[in-house]
Amino acid sequence: MARPKSANHEFKRDAILDMAAQCFADKGYTAASMNDIAQACGTSKARLYHYYDGKDAILFDLLDRYTQRLLVIIGETEAIAQRQGMDDKATLQALIRHFLIEYEQSATRHVALLNDTKFLAATQRDVILDRQRNVVSAFTRFLQRAYGARMNATNATPLTMMLFGMMNWTFTWLKTGGPLSYAQFADEVIAMLERGMQPQP
Repeated sequence: MARPKSANHEFKRDAILDMAAQCFADKGYTAASMNDIAQACGTSKARLYHYYDGKDAILFDLLDRYTQRLLVIIGETEAIAQRQGMDDKATLQALIRHFLIEYEQSATRHVALLNDTKFLAATQRDVILDRQRNVVSAFTRFLQRAYGARMNATNATPLTMMLFGMMNWTFTWLKTGGPLSYAQFADEVIAMLERGMQPQP
């Protein structure tokens, strides 16, 4: 009979993933070792193997949970918008704010998503890439609803990626506690859309 998991098993996994994400961000995925992660967690490598078979398993679990979280944010934003009767622009603006809040709270996980997905095995990489495509497709849908007159079959993807270009790399230059907060930056992104996404005269 399999040994039952302890009540805080998932909590410990979350703590491991937090420390692993920090190690990957600090050292790079290829340079970070199971020893590094174990030391960061204040445990032994043997204990770490109780939770994960190896560094690749940690990376996949980290990205699997994080990409699922991003999709949940999209669903939650749509649900809130429907309940509150928000119009399409307000819904897109709420989504931008929710994503940037998540990016601030999960900066090292986001670094791993952008930099380390390529190190996954093919089948695992496909899972994460499919989720990323779903996130992009959802943002395209939100943009089309909010700025339909500006969006067309030719520019929809480039304009969506332009929006992600404003948001995705914030961890490299926007710091918590800095002169510009993530919330303030979300307002700047929204203002940029409002000025630059209007139909051409």
